[in-house]
Amino acid sequence: MRALITGVTGQDGAYLAQLLLEKGYEVYGTQRPNSGSGTGRLQALGIEGDVRLIPLDLENAPEVRRTVRELRPGEVYNLAGQSSVVASFEQPLATAAANAMGALHLLEALRLDAPVARLFQASSCELFGLSAAPQNESTPFQPRSPYAVAKLFAHGMTVSYRQSYGLFACSGILFSHESPLRGKEFVTGKIVDGVGRIKRGVADALCLGNLEARRDWGFAGDYVRAMWLMLQHEQPDDYVIATGEAHSVRDFAELAFARAGMDWRTYVRHDPSLLRATEAGELVGDATKARTVLGWQPQVRFTELVHMMVDEEIANFELRISN
Repeated sequence: MRALITGVTGQDGAYLAQLLLEKGYEVYGTQRPNSGSGTGRLQALGIEGDVRLIPLDLENAPEVRRTVRELRPGEVYNLAGQSSVVASFEQPLATAAANAMGALHLLEALRLDAPVARLFQASSCELFGLSAAPQNESTPFQPRSPYAVAKLFAHGMTVSYRQSYGLFACSGILFSHESPLRGKEFVTGKIVDGVGRIKRGVADALCLGNLEARRDWGFAGDYVRAMWLMLQHEQPDDYVIATGEAHSVRDFAELAFARAGMDWRTYVRHDPSLLRATEAGELVGDATKARTVLGWQPQVRFTELVHMMVDEEIANFELRISN
């Protein structure tokens, strides 16, 4: 019952650590040295003192091997990496090093030093790019960004190590998933932050790029449960994790502002400079396989998710004022 979570201080890492702790696991989590990410998400969930933090850069292959060899984890969840599609266009080399080679270093460490450990690799719906929706495990990959290409390499290597070396290695092709812990570098976090700033009078507008982009948004807490279920199944495999519903950025903004008692049309401005160099098509997943094989299904619906995020933003602001 010892688990290692890379990238434990991120949104998914924090929710996954909370889930595993509730199930009685001994949880170790890696944090990139000098990353500056802090442990705020672990603090927000009240589990900071329960997770044993380890400084580790997945780009350092010898250190990855040493960590795996010393911990001998039963389960490993690879959630670390450069997670922004937009940033990947500005930093393609760094994105490839973190998302592609980092995953390979971990796979090789497990092959050599912990071959019976079970691995979850976080893949992404961005792999599908312009493929027709809805997308499932058989849909062709057409990556449209350095981020997606790096993730495709990691995904392919996970499959290869499973088939070639017999590792228990699973990839979760995760569609967009959000929460109150979502960072402002993502469009949903940016919208919720903008609603909060406008609500308290420190901003008067929110600039967004492509309002018509359509995504399948779920709740991060539901998605980490799917990660755990994959590693409990008798056979390793790859699974699409999604809600099956597509909504536009415009839909998200409209709901978020309405939850705070405002009309989004008054405050949202379209900024062409925020458009991606290349845009993926409509990304909406078909999670039939995960529902059938794993018994997984999302519990939080889109409207509830948006309300949850806005309510938390406003509550946090009111708490700061009262203190």
